[in-house]
Amino acid sequence: MTQPSSPSPTATYRLQLQPDFPFAAAERAVPHLAELGVSHLHLSPVLESVPGSTHGYDVVDHTAVRAELGGERGLRQLAATARAHGLGLVVDLVPNHMAVPQPAGLNGPLWDVLRHGPASPYARWFDVDWDGGHDGRLLLPVLGGPLGDELPHFVVAAGDGVLRYHEHAFPLRPGTEELPLPRLLASQWYRLAWWRLARSELNYRRFFTISELIGVRVEDPEVFDATHRTVLRLVRDGVIDGLRIDHPDGLVDPGGYLARLQEGTGGRWTVVEKILTGDERLPASWACAGTTGYDALRHIDGLFVCPQGSGRLFSHYRDFVTPLADEGGDWEETVRRAAYEVVTHDLAAEVERLVRTAARISGRAPRPGDHAPWALRQALRELLVRLPVYRPYAADPTRAATDAAMLGRAAAGARGAFRVPEEARAVDLIHDLALGRCPDEPDGDGGHGDTPDAADRADRADFAARFAQTASALHAKSVEDTAFYRYPVLLSACEVGGDPGEPALGPDAFHAYCARVQRDWPTTGTVLSTHDTKRSADVRARIAVLSECPDRWRDVLGAMAEAAVCGAGSGVDGAGPADPMVSWLAWQTAFGLGAPAVGAGAERVAPAVLKAAREAGLRTSWTEPRADYEEAVTEFVHSGPCGPLGAPLAALDAELAPFIRANVLGAALLHLTMPGVPDLYQGSERLHTALVDPDNRAPARFRPELLAELDGGAAPLDLSAEKLRLTATALRLRRRRPEWFGAAASYEPVRAEGPAADHCVAFCRSGRVVTVLTRLSLRLVETGGWWDTGLRLPPGGPWRELLTGREVPGGALVGLSELLADAPVALFAAE
Repeated sequence: MTQPSSPSPTATYRLQLQPDFPFAAAERAVPHLAELGVSHLHLSPVLESVPGSTHGYDVVDHTAVRAELGGERGLRQLAATARAHGLGLVVDLVPNHMAVPQPAGLNGPLWDVLRHGPASPYARWFDVDWDGGHDGRLLLPVLGGPLGDELPHFVVAAGDGVLRYHEHAFPLRPGTEELPLPRLLASQWYRLAWWRLARSELNYRRFFTISELIGVRVEDPEVFDATHRTVLRLVRDGVIDGLRIDHPDGLVDPGGYLARLQEGTGGRWTVVEKILTGDERLPASWACAGTTGYDALRHIDGLFVCPQGSGRLFSHYRDFVTPLADEGGDWEETVRRAAYEVVTHDLAAEVERLVRTAARISGRAPRPGDHAPWALRQALRELLVRLPVYRPYAADPTRAATDAAMLGRAAAGARGAFRVPEEARAVDLIHDLALGRCPDEPDGDGGHGDTPDAADRADRADFAARFAQTASALHAKSVEDTAFYRYPVLLSACEVGGDPGEPALGPDAFHAYCARVQRDWPTTGTVLSTHDTKRSADVRARIAVLSECPDRWRDVLGAMAEAAVCGAGSGVDGAGPADPMVSWLAWQTAFGLGAPAVGAGAERVAPAVLKAAREAGLRTSWTEPRADYEEAVTEFVHSGPCGPLGAPLAALDAELAPFIRANVLGAALLHLTMPGVPDLYQGSERLHTALVDPDNRAPARFRPELLAELDGGAAPLDLSAEKLRLTATALRLRRRRPEWFGAAASYEPVRAEGPAADHCVAFCRSGRVVTVLTRLSLRLVETGGWWDTGLRLPPGGPWRELLTGREVPGGALVGLSELLADAPVALFAAE
């Protein structure tokens, strides 16, 4: 943990900047957001990006603030207005990659590299393997078909030194302008190729599998300085007060990068988008305040999933879908199959680069292994698919023992994939290289008295870094972007950082997590909804209720008989006559969206369901779309979940409304009062039902008049207003009393007493704030309610409930039926 040099935020508010919501629009929202109670605005990336971008992660120029948003002048004006209202700015920073735009000239450094090749002063910026085939050229997979078919579409503008192809433009290597087209193409520092070649032939590092985003080598001090100069200047000028770092796992050395960044910012509050899995911990050596908060999301969501009910829901899902084990019938099998598919297909180019490097190292080893490329390739794949986390950190000594044990277990399983034990030694080589060791030498000293030469040292460092980067891409693509869509048992659990195989967490696990966060990372970020969540917090809160009534969900679908199943894919080879999996997903998606899903909601549900089907890749995909299947899915959504057949969803919604309310308010209150710095996504201060992007990235809309009415004493008329009142109350308390929630604060569980104690989650912050909420409220009602279960508030007081104004004496045991008579949550303070 690194304590920031300036005060940490008490709460941040994320705004998705885009041409339809520029700095000026954010500036107009400042008075309302200040009144809401946050301390900082959290802005999506602000540097120059591809024109029209709705997210800003496709940066093209690190030296300029994005003109479409208002430029640097607009950003400075926003910062000044925010500061006048007591707010600071936190900005999202993208160090890992830049865009390969159309035309390429939008990215000046890349344009220079395309013109001058490795001799360009910008060649060191980009992670290109110039020796990775293609006669020393950079592969650009941008053509709509094979090169020979596309030749008629090339236009040479010799006077401008530019080669044009449809909307693309590329610089010509000096002196090649007058060559015949075939020779001209062969003479460039780049090779234009059919887009389908990217998966196996690409020779530059990209963001996951997106060839339009090229990796940047920020581990090079000169590249770091050039790409961070503008942002660090804005930090020094007081325009930017904190940073969110996008995708640190794509970097060669995230810890080294953060150390350099901390030095450049003077220690400003910085959080990293690191996704932790299982019991994984953020490396203690990282110079940051913590993560962006997906680990908090997992622990909050898990509280509202019934473990017994989720198991029964799986049984109903299995009966409805009848999936194969590795196609959604078993979580671990589904993940493993998805990982094999991604590592052999989507990441083939990344694996081949590792194979080439491993082969060179093996040939120079003191005892050459005679490892065939196929054996190295298989060893790589078998190790990668067995990693339970996103990546190891070979360069971080604080993770050495943990990573060695993890890779050791993976290697033991990988050896079993080889029929010949001697050939399985390739696994040992890959294992050692992934840990940054010399072959055959556990201590990494070089071994056998031989000192590795510079080329060998460079290759081993390169291998360890690329293995980790490839592991990160594999985990993201196979789990988040594939397996989550093939295992839609309970969609609320299929979220970034989540574990659909074990979606439920109890109060003890939540309290242990919070105690650890307060001790180790007290100013880390926490989130419930982001621009990347597949479903907003309130959609997940609705869906989670189904784990408490799995039989009702079964009955809703069962009553519709065959009409509940999409008859998609008729006449499509291999697609089958029906798709019960996409049907299950569509019905849950529509239920999660709520009442708007009927009628107009189809325009939101259908794209989300189609995206899920493409990501799953079982019957259609992004690269091999099946038009008739996708048309059938769209028609099903319109006529089924979002059409006349969707009436049972509305009835179920009305029946479950009190329990949805408990989940929505309970999750919000946990997020706002647990250890860490809560980040609110735009619009989530009210009821916010959003699906996967682009649905969740629409321009922000605000309701300042509703907040003013509530502040004036008006009673909330619906759940949205009730959530707004709760959010503003908690945020203002955090801002008014930051010491009760910050690095010096404390966290203590408050245990309920009685037969329904497990349905209450309560904790005390710094002896001055008590949070109380209800979990699994439907099951609570079904078992008779609170009975004589009570909660003893800590000594002191009196404790005033901030939503109702009632007072409770300290130390008294109060029945939860009385304490939570008006609402399923309560927030007490002793001021």
